[in-house]
Amino acid sequence: MGCMNRIVVVAIAWGMLIPASLAWGQKDKDDDGPSSWIYFTVVKEDNGKPVRNAAVILHPVAESGKQERGGLELKTDPEGKTNIDGIPLGKLRIQVLAHGFQTYGEDFDIDKPKTEITVKLKRPQGQFSVYDDRASDSSGAPKQANPPADSKKPN
Repeated sequence: MGCMNRIVVVAIAWGMLIPASLAWGQKDKDDDGPSSWIYFTVVKEDNGKPVRNAAVILHPVAESGKQERGGLELKTDPEGKTNIDGIPLGKLRIQVLAHGFQTYGEDFDIDKPKTEITVKLKRPQGQFSVYDDRASDSSGAPKQANPPADSKKPN
C-alpha cells in the first residue's frame, strides 16, 4: 500500500505542477503593452514593380540606439508584400535584402496601431577604387602597367 500512496501523491503533484507551469509560461499579448500591425511593400526603385521573396528583417532598437537581441525575418509574396502583427511600439530597425539589389536599412519609430512601410530597392552601383588613376585617363579603361625591368643582364 505504501508504494500505491507514493504513486498517487506523485500523480497529484504532477497534476498541479503542469497547469501551473503552463499558466506561468503563457504570455498574453495584452501584457506586452500596445503593439502595431506592420505592412511592408517592397518595390524596385526604377520602375515600381514588386520584389518577390525579399527578406525583411526586423530588429528592436534600444533607446540608446543599439540593436537589441532577437529579431524576425519575413519574406515578401509575389506582390512584394508581407505583414506582421504584435510588434511592440518603439524603435525598430528594418533591413531588406533581395538578390540583385542593394541592401536597404533604416530605423523607424513605430508609434501607431497600424504602420505601412514602402521600401524602394536600388540596383547596385559601380564600384570605384582609390588605386585606379581615372583623372588622367578619360576612357575609363584600366592602365596596363609595364613589368619591372629585369635586374639581371644576360651575358
